[in-house]
Amino acid sequence: MIAVTLEPIDPTRLLDYVSSARCGAVTLFLGTVRDHSAGKIGVTHLEYEAYDNVVESKISEIIAEAHDRWDIERAAVIHRTGSIKVGETSVAVAVGSGHRGEAFAAGRYIIDELKERVPIWKKEHWPGGAEWVREDLEHGRH
Repeated sequence: MIAVTLEPIDPTRLLDYVSSARCGAVTLFLGTVRDHSAGKIGVTHLEYEAYDNVVESKISEIIAEAHDRWDIERAAVIHRTGSIKVGETSVAVAVGSGHRGEAFAAGRYIIDELKERVPIWKKEHWPGGAEWVREDLEHGRH
């Protein structure tokens, strides 16, 4: 399951997709909008834009790579675009596997590669300004 949407993300939808009787582990990662960033206090919302013709195929490649590297049953990714308020979910990754090690590793790989390779851009808004930002994966923040 791969989706890019303007609609709020329902984590239950992802969990239902990746769960099965063969899965002893299901992991879920939710990326949520926080009220601060890199020295900026009072972030009010984020705005995401995506290169629609490429995003889903890039995510599909990343999920296929995770399947090749780990013994996982299914994976799901949903990313929002548009304006997203503080506290709302901007991205969700779920993985179902027979064992927790594979589920955790594959989920981490998927979100890290998504942030690095998928053409989705983020603009932070705060009182008095806004700025496009790039994720800094080495430090786990932007």
